[in-house]
Amino acid sequence: MSKAFSIRVQQSGAEYSCADDDTVLRSGLRAGVGLSYECNVGSCGTCKFELIEGEVHNLWEEAPGLNPRDRQRGRMLGCQCVPLGDCLIKPMIIDDSFVPTDRPRRFSGELIAVRDLTHDIREFTVKDSQAAGFRPGQYALLYLPGVAGPRAYSMSNIRNAQGLWDFIIRKVPNGAGSGALFDLQVGEQVQVDGPYGLAYLRTEVKRTVVCIGGGSGLAPMLSIARGMVADSTMDGVKLKFFYGARGPRDLCGEAELKALAGFGDRIEFLPALSDAAEATAGGWTGDVGFIHEQVKARIPTDQLQECEFYTCGPPVMINAVMQMLGGELKVLPDRIHYDSFV
Repeated sequence: MSKAFSIRVQQSGAEYSCADDDTVLRSGLRAGVGLSYECNVGSCGTCKFELIEGEVHNLWEEAPGLNPRDRQRGRMLGCQCVPLGDCLIKPMIIDDSFVPTDRPRRFSGELIAVRDLTHDIREFTVKDSQAAGFRPGQYALLYLPGVAGPRAYSMSNIRNAQGLWDFIIRKVPNGAGSGALFDLQVGEQVQVDGPYGLAYLRTEVKRTVVCIGGGSGLAPMLSIARGMVADSTMDGVKLKFFYGARGPRDLCGEAELKALAGFGDRIEFLPALSDAAEATAGGWTGDVGFIHEQVKARIPTDQLQECEFYTCGPPVMINAVMQMLGGELKVLPDRIHYDSFV
């Protein structure tokens, strides 16, 4: 039988309960406390804190989210620490922007459908007994058989009363998480914890939306597109949807976008292939090059400053997008949204 311990935040005085099989970060978010985070799996370091009182078990001592200086100072990661008793913590960042709109919860859902999108990308649909509540662009943590620790995957659909959570996932060579997922059969149970993520659709912002995706980064970008169409307050807001793939057989997403009202009018699909040889061999007649370069080529610089950007994809793509938008083009940081998983 699990126990629950009290976690108190030094700066704000906020106090919440944390089960002995939950983490300091996730239990706080479940309680509605605004603890800072991004990846939730030990990579980004955004959830750093100092343990003032109490004792915790560190799930991943070598997590890359901590640098040598952090370790020397005794800092820890909220997403990797499970309490062994009551604790007093001092997070590095305290901000109300981290208070979740939909508090994350853990549940066991049934895998009810699997659909191939490309040779190595599949859509998985998990059904829960409760309504699915999350913002367009958010992600969940999946606990998979034989895999140590959770894996973060974004939803491609939007909130719904049917309890459906759709995930678009690429099978990574030698990847334990995606390998376990691709081995699952319809009817099996999947452990889900979510929603999480801060790169969600800002419906209050009426600037042109630019989505930049690559690989399974298609999922949250589709969710954002679907969220825009479903929200009447965003009627008339334009969407430029950039998607990068290596070759013709890696390209997907157009069929899903075509199903949305406004496709070809307010919604524009702008794909590009990065491998020129594969593109030519496959008879591709569209744009060739890295997807961030297509964004710069397709949108005039003065218009880029008046767009809202959402991006998800391989780390090398994200880095290139961030260097171009934030570094070269000086787009304001609060107009660029992404979740760092690596």
